[in-house]
Amino acid sequence: MKIMLIGSTGQLGSALLQELRSEDVVALTHADIEVTDSASVRRSIELHRPQIVINTAAFHRVDDCESQVEKAFEVNAFAVRNLALACLEFKAGMVHFSTDFVFGGEKQEPYLETDRPEPLNVYGASKMAGEHLLAAVLPRHFLIRTCGLFGIGGSKSKGGNFVESMLWRAAENKPLRVVNDQVVTPTYTVDLARKVSDLIRTDAYGLYHISSNGSCSWFEFAQSIFELAGVKADLGPTSTEALGAPARRPRYSVLRNYRLERLGMEDMPCWRDGLSRYLAQRRARA
Repeated sequence: MKIMLIGSTGQLGSALLQELRSEDVVALTHADIEVTDSASVRRSIELHRPQIVINTAAFHRVDDCESQVEKAFEVNAFAVRNLALACLEFKAGMVHFSTDFVFGGEKQEPYLETDRPEPLNVYGASKMAGEHLLAAVLPRHFLIRTCGLFGIGGSKSKGGNFVESMLWRAAENKPLRVVNDQVVTPTYTVDLARKVSDLIRTDAYGLYHISSNGSCSWFEFAQSIFELAGVKADLGPTSTEALGAPARRPRYSVLRNYRLERLGMEDMPCWRDGLSRYLAQRRARA
C-alpha cells in the first residue's frame, strides 16, 4: 500500500511511521507540504499518487486557539478540505484525526460516534468544522476521534506531552497542581497507530472513536505517572476554575469505541497498560 503520511515527525506521526514501516510510506513534514495551501497539497498528492493520505497536522494548542481563531480554522478545517479535494481528484482515501473536545462534557457515560458534538472552545469548533468538510467532500475517509495522546515522539508544538511535562516538573522539585474535575482517557500513540493500521486495510469508511479503555482525571493520570515511574512529587489536585485557562474544557470527554466494537476490532488496552509500556520504552531509550 502506498501511503502519504503528513506530520511524520510528530507525536502521532512518528508512531504511525514505525507501525507502517512495512508499507510504501512517503513521510512528509511541514517543510515538504503546506496543508493550508491548496496548490501545495495538490502538487504533493499528484507527485506521490498515494492510495491513502494520513493527515496528522493540526493546530492543537487549545488555549492559543482562543486568540488565534483564524489559524485554528485554517489548519484544522480548511486544510482538511484542501486534502479531501485533492484526494478526491487523484482517487486516494484519507485518514484524519479529530478530538474528544468536539463534545461539551455534559454526558456522564462514554460518548458514542452518534452523539451530538457541542464544542466549548475554538479548538473543538475548528476540529468539528474539519470533520464536516471531510465528510462533505470525500466518501473514502476514516475520521478518527481520539483523546489524551501521549507518545515517545512528544508533541513538538506543545513542548512535550503530559507525561513528559509531569516528569520534567517533578525533577525541578516544584509543587504540581493538576485538575481533578476533567475526566478523560489517556491514549498511547503506539496503540492508536496499530489500530489505524488495521482499519485502513478495510473498506469500512466513516467516523470512529479510537482511544484506550478506562478513564481517569488528569490528576489521577499524574498520580499513575509518578507511581509507575517510581518518582516522588509534590502533587496535589486543583479545579478547572482555579486553573483559569483561557479555553473552556469539557468536564467529561471519555469516548467509547463503539464502531470498532461493531466491526469486532475493539481490542484497545487500558490506559494504565499503555502508560506502563510508554514508561518502559522511555527507560529503554534512555
